[in-house]
Amino acid sequence: MSYKVFVDGQEGTTGLQINEYLAKRDDITLLKIDSDKRKDLAERQRLINESDVTFLCLPDAAAKESVSLVNNPNTCVIDASTAHRVNPDWVFGLPELAADQRDKIRASKRIANPGCHASAFILALRPLVAAGLLPADSQIAANSITGYSGGGKSMIAEYESPERILAPRAYALGLAHKHLPEMQAYTGLSVAPIFQPIVGPFYKGLAVTCYLHPQQCSRAATPQQVRELLADYYQGERFIRVLPFDLNATTDGGFYNVEANNGSNHVDIAVYGTEERMLLIARLDNLGKGASGAAVQSMNVHLGVEESLGLV
Repeated sequence: MSYKVFVDGQEGTTGLQINEYLAKRDDITLLKIDSDKRKDLAERQRLINESDVTFLCLPDAAAKESVSLVNNPNTCVIDASTAHRVNPDWVFGLPELAADQRDKIRASKRIANPGCHASAFILALRPLVAAGLLPADSQIAANSITGYSGGGKSMIAEYESPERILAPRAYALGLAHKHLPEMQAYTGLSVAPIFQPIVGPFYKGLAVTCYLHPQQCSRAATPQQVRELLADYYQGERFIRVLPFDLNATTDGGFYNVEANNGSNHVDIAVYGTEERMLLIARLDNLGKGASGAAVQSMNVHLGVEESLGLV
C-alpha cells in the first residue's frame, strides 16, 4: 500500500531530513509544493488534505495556521513545532514513553513530535518516576550539550562562516527553555526541572545529563540498581539502549562521545557515579531521534507499518 505524505516546511533542517528518509521508500508518495507557492494558503491546504500524513516543520504560529487548514478527517498531522506538545487533544509522539503510547499514536490524527532535549530528558527520568523511585515533586537539575544544527539555518550559517565559533556556548540562561513544559509533563514530575543547554561547535549530536542525589530517591538505590530499572523498562525496545554500568566500556578513556549516535534513531542511556551521587546521561542525534527520525517513527506506528522502516 502506498501513502501520500506532505512536508509543510520542507526547506528547513527537519523537513529536509524527513524528505531524505522518505525518498528512499517505495510505500511513500511525497507531495511537493512548488517553491514559489510555499506561502500560498490554498495550495498548502490542497496538499495537506490530499495527504494521508502531513508533517509540520514550521514555527509555532505557522504550524497552528496549517492545522486550521485541515478539513480531511483522514489526514494525520505530525507537528514538529512546540505548539501542541502539551495539548491534551494531541498525542505525544514518543512510542517508548509508556506501554500504551503506541496504541494512542495509532488511534490519533494529531501527533506532537517531541523536542530533542525533551526526548533525552524524558527517556532518562520517566522510568524512575513511574517506578516511584523518584518522587514526582523532585527538583531535578540537568544540562544538555547539542550540535549547532538544532538552531536551524541561521545558526548553521553562523557556525559555518569563515569566522567559525570554536567554543561551546551556554544559552537559555533565563531558565525558561521552551521544552520545559513537555519535560515536566511526560516525566510525571510536578515541578519543572532546572535545565540549561549548551550549543557546541559540531553539527549534530546531543547528550542530556541529569544529576541525582540518592537522598532524592524514595528508597535506597545504587547506580547499578538504577541502571537495571532502566534496562527493565526499555526491554525489547529497538531504539533504546541502556548501557552497562562500566565507565571504561562506555566512554573513550573517561570522555563521553556526544556524537556516537549520529546518523541513527538510537538513544543510549548511561548511569554513572557512586552511592553518594550519580549521573544519568541520554544521548541521541538531535536531527534523528531528536527530530526527523522521531517523526518518521511515529508515522510508521500510526500507519501500522514496521516501526523501524526507513530508520537505522
